[in-house]
Amino acid sequence: MTTYKYIEGKTVAIIGCPFSGGQPKEGVDEGPLKMIEYGLIPQLQEMDWDVEFDGHYRLTDLRPAKDPNIGKLKRPLYVSRVAQTVAKTVESHLRKRQLALTLGGDHSLAMGTVSGTLAVYPNACLIWIDAHADLNTPESTESGNLHGCPVSFLLGIAGKVPGFEWIKPLLTANRLVYIGLRDVDPPEKLLLKKHGIKAFSMHEVDKYGIGKVVEMALDAVNPDRSLPIHLSFDVDALDPSVAPSTGTPVRGGLTFREGHYICEAVHETGSLVALDIMEVNPSLADEASVFQTVTVGCSLVRCCL
Repeated sequence: MTTYKYIEGKTVAIIGCPFSGGQPKEGVDEGPLKMIEYGLIPQLQEMDWDVEFDGHYRLTDLRPAKDPNIGKLKRPLYVSRVAQTVAKTVESHLRKRQLALTLGGDHSLAMGTVSGTLAVYPNACLIWIDAHADLNTPESTESGNLHGCPVSFLLGIAGKVPGFEWIKPLLTANRLVYIGLRDVDPPEKLLLKKHGIKAFSMHEVDKYGIGKVVEMALDAVNPDRSLPIHLSFDVDALDPSVAPSTGTPVRGGLTFREGHYICEAVHETGSLVALDIMEVNPSLADEASVFQTVTVGCSLVRCCL
């Protein structure tokens, strides 16, 4: 039986974020709706969690009438407004010692979720499960899509971008670790090396096995397992055969069991305070593939809790 170090009363607060503004493909905003529709709440209640869920955010209300590009960055004001709203929500739940579960939505939302965690737990470590590093800066991004940039903002290496001043660079490179990388842009590789960020690609997963990789990842950022953990899980970390309905699939990803093992190992630490499940896009595949991806997302949540 896992003892939770930072959660009181075994309450999980679900933050539904139907948001697609950080990337160009419609439908990722439907991800959280589908996960709730497929029974996530009763599944967690069966595990003896009290679930707090006030419905999905109406994030389209935050969309500005005009949102010109800032350099290459697309929809910057919309992304910033949404992320700041999410940050405040995550922070409020963590201050009540609840576990914050954010359902996305695209991964630009993590600017908000992780900021919310670090506002309460400045020493928290971030475990980022993804095929991509999401470490591009406003200068290095080729697409201008902000779902490829959140980590650079959190680390404070994005530079000054109007509208994003609220993001405090509380994340330090020695508190960040990646697992599952296999599609990393050249500028991101340089940043990983420059800042000494620990990153375990699929090559390391194949070489050492997922058990050893997770152990090394935790040793790197949370040696005695006592620091609060924010786990941000992009379902494209999983192989497309496991989670096909996502916006930027890359072959050669984590197996079903490897993805779930990560969640189980984080759960066993008792230090999880916040969890993101991101980039489930029900509009990009046939009904069977959507069902498969959404149910995997729900299953990952259950393994974390």
